[in-house]
Formats: sequence, C-alpha cells, structure tokens
Amino acid sequence: MLINLLTDFWSDLHETRVWWQIAVVVLCVLLTHFVKKILQRRFPIDESNSPEDVYAARSFSRILFPAIFWFLLFIGKQILLKWQHVYLLSLLIPIFGSLALIRFGIYLSRRIFAKSVDVTGAHLWMEKTFSSGVWIIAIMYYTDVLTDVIDFLDTNTLAIGRSKLSILEILQGLISVVITVLLALWASAALDKRLMKMGSIHSSLRTVLSRLGRSLLILFAVLISLSLVGIDLTVLSVFSGALGVGLGLGLQKIASNYVSGFIILLDRSLSIDDLITVDKYSGKVSQINTRYTVLKGLDGVESVIPNEMLVSSPVQNLSLTDRSVWMSTDVSVAYNTDIEALLPQLVSATKTVERVSTKSEPSANLISFGASGLDLRIGFWINDPENGKMGVLSQVNRAIWKVLQEQKIEVPYPQSEVRILNAAELVSVSASKSNADPAI
Repeated sequence: MLINLLTDFWSDLHETRVWWQIAVVVLCVLLTHFVKKILQRRFPIDESNSPEDVYAARSFSRILFPAIFWFLLFIGKQILLKWQHVYLLSLLIPIFGSLALIRFGIYLSRRIFAKSVDVTGAHLWMEKTFSSGVWIIAIMYYTDVLTDVIDFLDTNTLAIGRSKLSILEILQGLISVVITVLLALWASAALDKRLMKMGSIHSSLRTVLSRLGRSLLILFAVLISLSLVGIDLTVLSVFSGALGVGLGLGLQKIASNYVSGFIILLDRSLSIDDLITVDKYSGKVSQINTRYTVLKGLDGVESVIPNEMLVSSPVQNLSLTDRSVWMSTDVSVAYNTDIEALLPQLVSATKTVERVSTKSEPSANLISFGASGLDLRIGFWINDPENGKMGVLSQVNRAIWKVLQEQKIEVPYPQSEVRILNAAELVSVSASKSNADPAI
C-alpha cells in the first residue's frame, strides 16, 4: 500500500492536481495555527495553579496541533475526492492521526495515573510501549500488513462455553472496555478537580459527589463498552444475583465499609484534616475513601481504619465544631509560698508562649494540699493541635520554671525521714555483745 501511494504521489507530481493537495495542506497548517492561537487565548494556562495542573494544561496544548491538523486534512480529503485523487493527503492523515492519538494517550495516563509531575519508570515504560504500538500499527497500515493481520484474527476463534468468539472480537471487546474506562476515569478526575475548587460546598459533600460520580461513570463506561461489543446486558441479571448471594455470605463486611464511607461523608461527622481518636488510634484524617479512612498520627505513622469502625465505635473528634484544645500542667510549691501573688504571675508567663490561645484566658488554680506542698494546675487552650502537644507543653513548663526561679520559690520533692526508737538501749546491747565475744 505504501509503495502504491508513493508511486501514485510521484505520478501526481507531474500533474497540476498535486498542487491542489499542497494548497490544502498549507491551508490546513494556517487554519490549525489560527485555531490553536484562538483556543490558547480563550483558555490561557494559569501559572498560579498547582504544578500538576500547569503540566496537564501544557500537555493538552500539545495535542491541539496534530488533532486539529488531522481533522482539517480529513475534511479536505473528503472535499477533493469529488474531483481528483488525494494520495498526498492519504499519506499525511495516518501520520498526524497517530501523533494525535499518542499525545492524547500520554495526556490521559498522566491525568489519571500520575500523582505528580515526576512519573515513575514503569509509567514511562507504559507510555513508550503505547507509542511504539501506535506507530507499529501505522506502519502495518502503510505496508498493507494490517489487513492480513485482521483477517487472521477474524478467522481464528476461541471456544468460550458453548459460544465461539474470534480473537478479533475478543480484542475489540478488551480495547473498547479499556478506552471507555479510561475516558470515564479522565472525566471523573476532571470532575474531582472541579468539585474540590468549589469552596461553597462542604468538603465531605464534595468528596461524596466525587466518589459517586466516579462510580457511576465507570459503571456506565463498562455497560456502554459491553453494548458496543454486542454482549446482551440481560446476562448481567445472573451476575447480580450471584453478587447478592456473595454479599450475604462473605462480603457483608466489605459492603458495610462502603456504605459506612458514604454515611461518614454525608453526615459530616468527619472531614479531611480533623483530629480524631478511635479505639487506640489517633491522628489527623488525611484521606476518606469509600472503604477505609487514613489517619496520620503526629509521629508520622499512618493508620488505615475501616469505615465501619468509625460508624459503630465511639470517636473523639477534636475539631468537629472547634479546633481549640484544652491542656494543663501541674506543679507543686512549698507551703510558705504566697499563692495570691504567684498565681497571676503563672498566668502571665503562660500567655507569653506563642501557641497559647489568646481568645481564652489561661488559668492557674490551687487544686489540693499535697503531702510535700501545695499542688497547682495551670490550664490553657491551643488552636493548632495538629502541630502536636509536646512542644507547647514544654514551652509552658519552661515559662513556669523561669517564674519560680526568679521568685526563688521552692519546689518540694518527696523526702523520707528515718527515726530510731530506743537508740540508747540498742547501743548498750551492742556494746555488751562486743565485750562477751572477743571475735566481734
């Protein structure tokens, strides 16, 4: 096929009709450049966005030229076909179509699977494999090998139960499922980005809409792909019955976690960045997924909590309605201390700590009369518990200790006093034993 195209194109070079094709190509280039400029002005790249969004916008702009040029070439080919041969256009259309397809596939993979601008080696290998596969198919098309391959795949069948399917039908089914699911994932990623920027909607509701939209898009994609292949969707009723039996027997925990995930998101009992404690796990909510929730502890350890536990177990939420957290530290002073003068000084010292809240006044109280001294408790509020409690508690203790040192106030510590009863009798008995026994 390629040799025939080149031969026909060479013969066209000696005739005036080839100049019409060259004129169409030049016109398509100019129109493509003009349309691309209009689109870039209409939808400029916002450099203030995240690096991932900027990279995605630039990747999409790379698709515009080959895609628009291919589309205009295709239209020009259909118009010129009414009057003459279009061998030059037939050579160019598969090349730019393949280039547009490769760039669009790479753009989809980066938007769906890449978590950041820097991709892994496996991801790059997958993109190179996809690009090589597209170019190989294009070469097979030019060399007329693709037709023979399609005929071979269509004539060879595989027995699946009582039915026989050709290898071509199986490949078409797999390709249609992969393409529709990828498009659904792309649409869900775009929907998720759009929802997360809507500050007027609660974060939990945005997450619910994102998860629900993703599930529905994938479901519709699978159903549409199966319909395109020619699979009767009524057979899914048998699968749904088997799924119901499976849920009743062994998947109720998984189903419960999924339902619990939507309940958590809908009733807004938990949100991203909330500080919670459930069972023996404490930390900040970093992810709320449909099956589990991720807690990141202040020590950096991440805990995966099934959503069912968050619904059925008591949960302490330190930031449900207010992020302020009360803390306290205890200290003992000697009984001869002037408490009335000391307590205001401790409150003032606590206020000097940067992380101590200024909205709620710290407090200093005499809580008990201890065995060694007077027991005092200094209480205060902080507004950023996600930054940890150990640091602010240390700073408050140091401020209190500085006041005690400046005022020369004694901090008592436990002391033990040993008394010996009848000490004179014990000394005399010991002396008599020593006189009686010379060895002593």
